[in-house]
Amino acid sequence: MIRVFVKHKVDDYAAWRKGYDAFESARTKLGVRGHAVYRDVEDGNDVTVWHDFDSLEAAKAFGNSNELKAAMKDAGVMVTPTIWITHHT
Repeated sequence: MIRVFVKHKVDDYAAWRKGYDAFESARTKLGVRGHAVYRDVEDGNDVTVWHDFDSLEAAKAFGNSNELKAAMKDAGVMVTPTIWITHHT
């Protein structure tokens, strides 16, 4: 299993969360097998998410998808996210 962590600032968490939740079916279609959302305790607009994938190829395809890029822009992601990829051992 591959787990991808993404940390980014959003303009407004409530608006971002609405967009994130609306993207659920697309996430599944694009290979996401599990996910979770976390917010910084001091800055609620500082968000970290993780997504699980069956393979590194699926994770990379998701990250490079135009659908994801458009959804992130529409949801108010303010800066280029910090991304790290791990695998379960």
